[in-house]
Amino acid sequence: MTFAAARDRRTPIVLALALFASYAYFYQAGGWNQNSRFALVRAIIEHHTLQIDDYQLHTGDRAIYQGHYYTDKAPGASLLALAPSAVARVVARADHVDPEGFPGLAWTSYVATVATSGVFTVIAALIVFSLCTEWGYSRGAALFAATAYGLATPAWCYATLFMEHALTAGALMLAFRAALSPRTDRGLFVVGLWTGFAVVCELQAAIPAAIIVVLALLNQRDRDARALPRALAIVVSGGLVLGAVFFAYNTLAFGSPFHIGYSSEEGFEHLHTGFFGITYPSISTLAFILAGRYRGLLPLAPLVALMPVGLLMLARTPARRRAAIAAACVAAYYFLLNASYYYWEGGWAYAPRHVTPALPFLALGLAPLWDSWRTIGRSVLVAGWVWGAALTLVAVSTTPQPPSDVRWPTVDLLWPAFRDGDLSINTQTFVHNSLPGPLRNNPGQHASWNLGQVAGLHGHASLAPLGAAWLAAAAALLL
Repeated sequence: MTFAAARDRRTPIVLALALFASYAYFYQAGGWNQNSRFALVRAIIEHHTLQIDDYQLHTGDRAIYQGHYYTDKAPGASLLALAPSAVARVVARADHVDPEGFPGLAWTSYVATVATSGVFTVIAALIVFSLCTEWGYSRGAALFAATAYGLATPAWCYATLFMEHALTAGALMLAFRAALSPRTDRGLFVVGLWTGFAVVCELQAAIPAAIIVVLALLNQRDRDARALPRALAIVVSGGLVLGAVFFAYNTLAFGSPFHIGYSSEEGFEHLHTGFFGITYPSISTLAFILAGRYRGLLPLAPLVALMPVGLLMLARTPARRRAAIAAACVAAYYFLLNASYYYWEGGWAYAPRHVTPALPFLALGLAPLWDSWRTIGRSVLVAGWVWGAALTLVAVSTTPQPPSDVRWPTVDLLWPAFRDGDLSINTQTFVHNSLPGPLRNNPGQHASWNLGQVAGLHGHASLAPLGAAWLAAAAALLL
């Protein structure tokens, strides 16, 4: 095997390990959204029920139905986390740690987060890398696109939180990957399976799922138009596997396969406006999502502004046009959806969290930019990468959940905390639904941590092991 071949074989492995280490390095502790999902995990494991009555005080994101409390979230993330959480509890007991005490719950919720959000963000980044290389772009261009998505956008933040965004992004990318070359019945089934899983994680993913299904069917039609009805049946059968899980959950929890948690939401009265709070896109809201200092995406990840340009370049190649159009449609949908949602700001969040599943689709546009641009253009791309990765590092090191009343989170909270070495500042655990103490200068109450802090390091020094891992990965990729 030649040196170049060996390097190409190890590149995705090193990329996956580096990204996984970056995500697993941080434990962000609790919050309403993730506490609601984790309450369902605990209810199933500890009490074999879907009712979260024993944990309803841990979150404000809850539904009430016939006198019992349930998570108001789609169940996908919680159901996927059941197996790793059960294993984590066994490990905790083996180490003489009560899995239902604070240390045990922190450990179990950490494993649940890494095994779901972390792993699926790695998967999405690897698909960005593999598609870019298969489309003929250079190894450097593919690495740039994958790492830009995984580290230089808010995707890094949501890879460390037990929410649905990272899972949805990964599932949709898996379906998209399969849809590009559905040569077999198995490939078509996979398209249905992963689009179905995306919807079980996030109901809003139904439209992107449909776009990807259409992409698969168009590609199948090119091979054999007569087999199109059969192809559609196979895709639908794959989706129904996860659909059956979702309908069964709704039936067991709410008595009807079509009754979802948000229908019985406690509070959030504007969820009853339009379709669960979704009406029509607002130009002003879209401007806030893109450029506002409160939740604006472009000031935090400026490379996103260039990604659509790259998708246009990708679409110029006839063989890639259909994929580029589908990726652009998925991305546009999420921005328009976010601009249509009453609670567009996402509560305690970094950037507009609802557009997170759009990011890997947009990142596909970075590879053509990298290979087409030369010195000045690449300098711009690298500058955007460094800016985005630096700001996201600040967020994951402090908290990717700045309180909703902080009007300029990066300037008013995250950067001052990072500058002062006041890291891992979230004080909310998985059994609190409000902060037990102030965020800043309150180390005794911090519930979040990074692995360097667990090892006894403090302040900026706690990030040194992650920096060493990055240097090792960079050396392995550059050699």
